[in-house]
Parts: sequence; C-alpha cells; structure tokens
Amino acid sequence: MLHSKSKSKRQKETYDVVSNGIVLFFAVLNLFPLYWLFTSSMKNSSDVVKMPPDWWPKTFTFSNYVEVFESQPALRWTFNSLYVAGLSTVLLVVTSSMAAYAFSKLRFKGKNVIFVLFISSLMVPKEVMIVPLFRIAQDLGLVNDLHGMIWPNVATAFGVFLLKGFFDSAPDALREAARIDGAGEVRTFLQIMLPIVKPGIGALFILNFVQVWNDYMWQLVIGQEKEMKTLMVGIATLMQDLNPNFAYKMAGATVAAIPMLLIFVLFQQYFTRGISIGAVKE
Repeated sequence: MLHSKSKSKRQKETYDVVSNGIVLFFAVLNLFPLYWLFTSSMKNSSDVVKMPPDWWPKTFTFSNYVEVFESQPALRWTFNSLYVAGLSTVLLVVTSSMAAYAFSKLRFKGKNVIFVLFISSLMVPKEVMIVPLFRIAQDLGLVNDLHGMIWPNVATAFGVFLLKGFFDSAPDALREAARIDGAGEVRTFLQIMLPIVKPGIGALFILNFVQVWNDYMWQLVIGQEKEMKTLMVGIATLMQDLNPNFAYKMAGATVAAIPMLLIFVLFQQYFTRGISIGAVKE
C-alpha cells in the first residue's frame, strides 16, 4: 500500500516537472520576440541584420532612442497616445459602469430588448463605420483633433457586457440593505456596487486601453497632421520610411511597446481576476 502511494507521488512529481517545463518553454518562446526587439534597439543597424545573429549585443548604444526623439516629435506622439487612450478609457469606464448597473439592477420597460440590440452592435466591425464616423467628425470639426479620436471609443457595447456580468454576481441583498438604510440610487451605486466590481473595471481598463492604444486605422484617418499623430501611427511611418537603419526602427517600436507593458504590470491582478468572470458566484 505504501509502495503504491509512493509510486503515485513520484508519478505526480514527474508530471508536474514535465508540465512546468513545457509551460516554461512556450513562455520563453512567446517572450523571445520582445527580447529580440529590446536588444536589437540597442545595437548598430548592421548588427541587427547580420548572419549569424548576435543573440546578445556586443556593444550597447542608446543612440537609436536619442535619434527617435530628436528627429521625430516622439514626445508629442507619446503624449497624444497617452491622452487619447487614457481619457477614452476613463470615460468608457464611467459610461459602461452606469449602463451595466442599470441593465443589471434596475427595472424598466424594454430592458431586455434594449440590451440585446445594444449587444448586437458587437457584431458590426468598426471598419464598416469608418466612413460615416469620419463624415460626422468632419462636420463637427474634429479632424486633426485628439478629441475626434476619443469620442467614438467612449460608449461601447463590450464594456457594458463585461461589467454587467460583475454586477449580476453582486447580491441584491446589499442593494436592498442600502435602500433600507436610506441610501439613494447614486450612493448605492458609488459606495456599495462599484467597489464590488473593481476587478471588472480593472480588466476593462486594460483591455480598452490596449485597444485604443493600438487603434491604428481610426487614428490614422483623424490625425492627418504630423503633430496630431499618435505614437502607433507615428512609429508606423518610420517603418514605411526607406531609411535602412533597422535598429532605429526597433527603438521606435520599443518606445511604443513600453506603456503597454507598464499597464499590464500595474493592473495584472485586476486583469487575472477579471478574465475569470462568472466562475465564482457569491
């Protein structure tokens, strides 16, 4: 009996070692492009394309980053991207949380029909709406204006759909207790319900920030002047340039990637809890 238990334990340990080794291998495989991007940005251009490649730079140089910020308005592009992505996400969280709370906890006529119609808009790709959106932005004078990049991203069905699941998991007894204690609807929403759905808000913040940060098509259409470009659009113009300095282009791509990494590091606990929506009912 003891021998059987010992054998089973060894098999489990062997399985854990093998499975962890496989996970580690694929993790390294997925991180390798990021590693190559960072290291290549600190090489000379000739070292980036040499064969066989240098897996580790023989000499480190930051001249590529200096050139990016000196030859291009990269600081302005960075500010534009942070402003557009940050303000869009904050406004989206505000509007989505209020709408999700209403669909989840309030009772009004036609609620289910309106929600189904609202969610149905997820099936319409944004590219289909580029032309009418541009015409509206043009009529409102929002072309070459950062706010023209922000407003189309403020109200989306995905944010409402995501947060509604979190509000649904919040017990109705909390809301009823708050009403008995004299709290109004606004106070109940702000002080009782919002703290419960913080993981969902964190997950929505990350997902929408990344989506707006990488929203190349719409930002390219609206930001036509060089000073109005966002970082992703501006860096893309470096890639289209005939300049053969690949290390310089790698440095620009690295500058565009760093804010995304920081966002994931700062909000990773909310993101990991947010993607498990509906797994646990309290």
